[in-house]
Order: sequence, then C-alpha cells, then structure tokens
Amino acid sequence: MNNPYVFEVNAKRFNELVLMNSYKLPVIVEFMGVYSGPSIALENQLTEFAEDFKGQFIFAKVDIDEQPELVEQYQIKNIPTLKVFKDTNVVRSEEGLMQKDEIAEMLKSLGISRPSEEMREQARHKHLAGDIAGAIQLLTQAIQSDPGNTRVAMDMVQVMLDIGELEQAKSLFNRLPEKDRGSDTGKALIGQITFKDLAAKTPGKQALLARLDQNPLDFDAYFDLAVCLVAEFDYQGALECLFAIFEQEPTYKEGAAREMIVNLFAMLATSEPDLVQQYRLRLGNAVA
Repeated sequence: MNNPYVFEVNAKRFNELVLMNSYKLPVIVEFMGVYSGPSIALENQLTEFAEDFKGQFIFAKVDIDEQPELVEQYQIKNIPTLKVFKDTNVVRSEEGLMQKDEIAEMLKSLGISRPSEEMREQARHKHLAGDIAGAIQLLTQAIQSDPGNTRVAMDMVQVMLDIGELEQAKSLFNRLPEKDRGSDTGKALIGQITFKDLAAKTPGKQALLARLDQNPLDFDAYFDLAVCLVAEFDYQGALECLFAIFEQEPTYKEGAAREMIVNLFAMLATSEPDLVQQYRLRLGNAVA
C-alpha cells in the first residue's frame, strides 16, 4: 500500500522534502543501512505507524551508503539513527532499534495520537487489574469509533480467550484481515486458540494430574496436561511435561512431544525468548 507520507530522500531533495515539510508536520528521518537488521526492523515499525497515523507525520528514509553528504552533515555515527525535524530544526535524536512502545511514546511527545490507541492502553490496564468488564467496554467503544484499528479487535480476541469465551474469540479473529491474522500477534492468537481447542478435548487438568499421581509414566496424560497448561499460559509447566516424555520416550507417538516442543519454541520466540533459550539448550543436550 503506497503512503505519500513515507518515502526515501536524497541530499538533492532533502531541503524540499524534509526541511520545508517540517513546517507543516513533524518529519522523522531514519538514517539506515539496507543490510542492517535493526535498520530494517525500525523501518518496518515506523512505516506501520505512518500508516496508522496517516497525515500526522512524515517518515523519510536516508540510505547512508548512497547519501554520505547527509551522513556527514548530521554527524551520523551509528545506525539506525532517527532525527526528528520540526520547523527545520532537529528536535529529537535517537540511536539504535526502538521498541514499539518507545516509538509510540515518542510520537505522543510530538502530539501525534489516535484516540482508539489511548482507549486500548486504558483497556489494557483495566484488563491487567482484573476489571474485565471495564476493558471490554473500552475496547467496544474503540472499535466503534475507529473500526480500521484492527489492533483493538486483536486485543478483544485476547480478552475473550482470557475469560474462556473461545467461540466469540474465534469468530472475531476470523473476521480480521489476512495481514493481521498473519502478523506476530495474529500468530500468537492462533496458537492460543488452537491449544484452547485441544485442551477442551482432554479429560481436564485435574483429572490428568490425578492420573499422573497413580502412574508417573502415563505419557498420554503428560501430553494432554501440556496442552492444558499452554492453554492456561503456563508455558514452563507445559515444557516440563513434554520433556518428561521426550527424555524418557523420544519416539512417543512418532516424536509428537518433540514436535510440540519445537512448535512452542516458534510460538514463544518473541514473547518468551529467555524461556525458549533455556529449553532449546536442554533439547540440544537431550539429542546430543
């Protein structure tokens, strides 16, 4: 999707596209390298924000390899580096990769906001505080006022999952655009929906624990218990159950325990990197 507020800029047109435009809108310039992972990650995040806040700021990209004059002029030492221009002046500089919440805070400090995002944040705090009804009310208002903000809908899916309204969560998730279902957040939601569906088909956590008390080598019970624990977000407990199978019977159900371990690693890579690293090492030692 083309966005007129996102473009590459060179030294020849920097004055016209950046400095002159900065009288109208804040201009965020990323000095980046096309082969730099952090540069590309930051570019993607800012492009997404520029789409969400279309018309509220300009995002300009400078390739340091092609624009050495601008690199020297603005004394760029590291990449990525952001320079924020207002009224032709640099009003803020940032070096290195920024997280999404840090970018959102920077935009907020520049007066760039979206009311539905404010309601999302308020709903998140209510959700964490246990005020589920208040969170749902705010998210409903946000959806009604800004139906194009699909992050609000994904937050509502998460709330529905957390309170056990699986069918409502699935229905809402399936109405999301394909790009959102395929995003990192979307994939995490798919994982939760899948495991909650699977957990509903097991005898249940308490019954499985009772079976294991009677027979500590009941691998079927361990496997189903792992599913239930993932559905409850107890990922470490789930991995312990799966390793209890894999380390004693690696061929269980044609490697089903190892397959689920690997799937959990993929699902948790972003949200639980330390946990994934810990158990990835354990898996490596088990197969060595």
